[in-house]
Amino acid sequence: MDQSLKNVLVVSFGFLLLFTAYGGLQSLQSSLNSEEGLGTAALSTLYGGVLLSSMFLPPLLIQRLGCKWTIVVSMCCYVAFSLGNFYASWYTLIPTSIVLGLGAAPLWSAQSTALTILGSRQAEKEGRPAQDVITRYFGIFFLIFQSSGLWGNLISSLVFGQTPTQEAIPEEQLLMCGAADCLASGSSSNSTQRPSQQLVYTLVGIYTGSGVLAVLLVAIFLGPICEPDSGGPREVAPLWTTLLATFRLLRDKRLCLLLLLPLYSGFQQAFLAGDYTKSYVTCALGIQFVGYVMMCFAATDSLCSAIYGRLAQHTGRIPLYTLGALTNFSCIVALLLWKPHPSQLPLFFLFPGLWGLADAVWQTQNSALFGVLFEKNKEAAFANYRLWEALGFVIAFGYSTFLCVSVKLYILLGVLGAAMLAYGAVEYLESRGQRQPATGDSTSQTRM
Repeated sequence: MDQSLKNVLVVSFGFLLLFTAYGGLQSLQSSLNSEEGLGTAALSTLYGGVLLSSMFLPPLLIQRLGCKWTIVVSMCCYVAFSLGNFYASWYTLIPTSIVLGLGAAPLWSAQSTALTILGSRQAEKEGRPAQDVITRYFGIFFLIFQSSGLWGNLISSLVFGQTPTQEAIPEEQLLMCGAADCLASGSSSNSTQRPSQQLVYTLVGIYTGSGVLAVLLVAIFLGPICEPDSGGPREVAPLWTTLLATFRLLRDKRLCLLLLLPLYSGFQQAFLAGDYTKSYVTCALGIQFVGYVMMCFAATDSLCSAIYGRLAQHTGRIPLYTLGALTNFSCIVALLLWKPHPSQLPLFFLFPGLWGLADAVWQTQNSALFGVLFEKNKEAAFANYRLWEALGFVIAFGYSTFLCVSVKLYILLGVLGAAMLAYGAVEYLESRGQRQPATGDSTSQTRM
C-alpha cells in the first residue's frame, strides 16, 4: 500500500470513530433534550462556534501545527462534547458545544487540505489529472466516514431498544406530526417515553470511548502531510495575514457564487438531523426508531459517496449535481404532502435513504470542487466552505423552535434553487475560460 493511501485510510477511520459518537448524539439532540429546546439550542450554539472559528482558526492552526496535529487537537474538542452529554443541562451542553464548534472548522479544513495534497502528490506520481485522484480520495474518505452514521445510530437503537414498550401514540398527536408540526420545540414529542438515565449514561460512555480511540489512532498512525518538513508550507505567514486569508479569497467571484452550495448543505443536514428526526420519526414512531431510520440515511450516503467518487471521473460533476438537486427537490415536495403514520413504516426509511443519495453529492462533489478550483488557496477555500456550511446550520437550528415544519421545507426549496443557479453560473464561467490561471488546473475544464 502506498503512503498516500495509507494516510487517507488513517484519516478516514479516525473520522469514522469520531463521528460514530458525534453523529449519534446529533441525531438525538432534538428528541432526547427537547425540554425548552435545549437540544436544538446546543446544536445552534455549536454551529455558531463553527462559524466563528471558520473565519480565523483553520489557516492559522494548519500553518502553525500542520494537518496532523490540527486534526488531533480538534478531535479532542469533540470528545469534550460527548462528556457534556453525561449530564445534559444548559450549563454543560452549551459550553461544550462552543468548544466543539471551535474545533470543527479546523478539523474539516485540515482533513480537506490533507486529502487534496495527498491526491495531488499521487496524481503527479501516476501522471494523471489531479482532479481524478483527488475525487477518488474524497470518495474513499466519505465511503468510510459516512458509515459512521450506521454504527452510531445502530448503537443508539440497540441501547434505547431496552426501553419498555411504549403505549400507542394517540391519533390527535399524529395529526400534528410531519409538515403540520407548528408547536414549540419539544411539544410534539414530549408525550413519547424518554429513555432512563442509566441507558443515557451507557450510550454516552460508548460514544466517549469511540472518540478517544479516534484521537489515539490519528496521533499514532497518521504521517506528516502538510507539516513544514513534508513539502507543505515552509514559512509561517504573519498572524494578521493568516487571519485575513479566509476573507481575502472572497474577492474571487467564483467563490462568492459557490458559497450557496455549503449554505444549502448546512440547511439540509440540519433539517434531517433536527426536524425530520423529531417531527416525523419521534413524533409518529418514538425515539427508539430514530437510530434505525438514520442508519438508512447513513448507508445510502456512504455507498453513494464511493460510487460518485468513481463515477465523476466518467460523467463529470454536472450530472451528479443535477441528480442531487432533483432528488432533494422531490423529497422536500413529498414531505410537504405526507402525513406520517405508524402504519406507513417503510416511508420513514425511504426518505432518509433518498436524502442520503443526495447528500453524498453535496459532500463529495463540493469538497472536490473547492479543492480543484482553489488549489493554491486550499486552506482559505475550505475555511470559507465550512464557514458558510456552519451558517446554514446556525440559521436552520436557530429558527427550528419558531417556524412550522412546512415553512422550513419551503425555505429549503428556495435555498436549493438559488444554490443550483449560482453553481450553474460558475460552470458557465469555467466553460468560457473566465477564470484565474492556476498551475495544473487546466484538466478540470475537460471534465465537467
